[in-house]
Amino acid sequence: MATAVAVPVVIVLLVLIRVLGPGSSDDDAAADVSGATPTQRDESPVEVETPPITPEADAACPALMSQLPLELAGSTSRRVDSDSPYAHAWGDPAQVLICGADAPAGFVVGGPQLIQVNGVQWFVDTTDPTVNVWTAVDRTVPVEISVPASQDGSIPTLLSPVIAGAIPYAEPQPR
Repeated sequence: MATAVAVPVVIVLLVLIRVLGPGSSDDDAAADVSGATPTQRDESPVEVETPPITPEADAACPALMSQLPLELAGSTSRRVDSDSPYAHAWGDPAQVLICGADAPAGFVVGGPQLIQVNGVQWFVDTTDPTVNVWTAVDRTVPVEISVPASQDGSIPTLLSPVIAGAIPYAEPQPR
């Protein structure tokens, strides 16, 4: 009888540790689900060039920005210095997200640089040896994540469900 009760309790605890991460507090969990705009923890700002804000970005991006986590894949949020409120960064070296980004050069529907990750179709540009640029091309506005080439694609992978839930699907089309 004790084993029948202990096994489900252990499973629930393991799931909570996996979701919240080791060392998470109740305050961290509340911040993750509150829907509030994240406040950055790292004080060193990241300068980010952003395209002009479009009406489409103003319509779609606030929903995404309000759901971005303070910590992601072990990297903490950083302040961003840009002309747009639709930019966010994590870690050092910074991995930078821009909502309402420009369409990627070289994007071809069905091309070899497209990958589907957790409900989002990404165009991955690896032409710069220092950075890989992931652009979600199947949303009403492009979402770009620049990842240093020395790092893996865990941040775009982890953010795919957030992007899919926040920004409506649109048939991918070269722009």
